[in-house]
Amino acid sequence: QLQLVESGGGLVQFGGSLTLSCTASGRSFGRYAITWFRQAPGKDREGVSCISSGGGSTAYVDSVKGRFTISRDNARNTAYLRMSNLKPEDTGLYYCAADAQDYCSGYVPTPMTMDYWGKGTQVTVSS
Repeated sequence: QLQLVESGGGLVQFGGSLTLSCTASGRSFGRYAITWFRQAPGKDREGVSCISSGGGSTAYVDSVKGRFTISRDNARNTAYLRMSNLKPEDTGLYYCAADAQDYCSGYVPTPMTMDYWGKGTQVTVSS
C-alpha cells in the first residue's frame, strides 16, 4: 500500500513558477514510476509527465516540454514537478500517481494504468 500526498500548488501569475511535491508513505516508493496528471474543470484528466522508478527515464506531454521538469528523490520518498513559464491553460487540479509496472518510456501513461493516487493540489495561473 502506498499513500501519496501532493503539495505546492497555489495561485501564480502568467509566466510564473511553482514546484509541486508528491510525498509517499511506505518503504516501496522507489519501486514505482510516478506520473503527474492534471484536470481542468469540464475536461478529462491529462497526463503531464512521468518518471521511472530509478529516475532514469522521463516523459512529458508536448504542451509542457521545455517548461516543466520532473524529478524524484527516493531517499526522501518524494517526487517533484518544477513548472516554469506557467500559462492560464496550465490551471487545474494536479495529481500524482504511482504505477507498480514502472512504465515511463517515450510517452506519458494513461490514468487507467495507475495503482495509487493522491488527492491533488490546485494550480491556478492568472492572465
